[in-house]
Amino acid sequence: MKAAEIRELSADDLQAKLKEARAELFNLRFQMATSQLDNTARVGQVKKDIARIQTEMRARELSA
Repeated sequence: MKAAEIRELSADDLQAKLKEARAELFNLRFQMATSQLDNTARVGQVKKDIARIQTEMRARELSA
């Protein structure tokens, strides 16, 4: 997910995306622990998406 896409989302959508990303990260970590994960780079991508979402949420909080 790109930063421009994240900026277009509403606050409720950001919360939903953050929840989804955290759930996906949990599942990826579980797969990695059981040696079932094929694409290990996906873990980093999801972490960066979480950071982007949190950054946008914080920026909106500060500007309000």
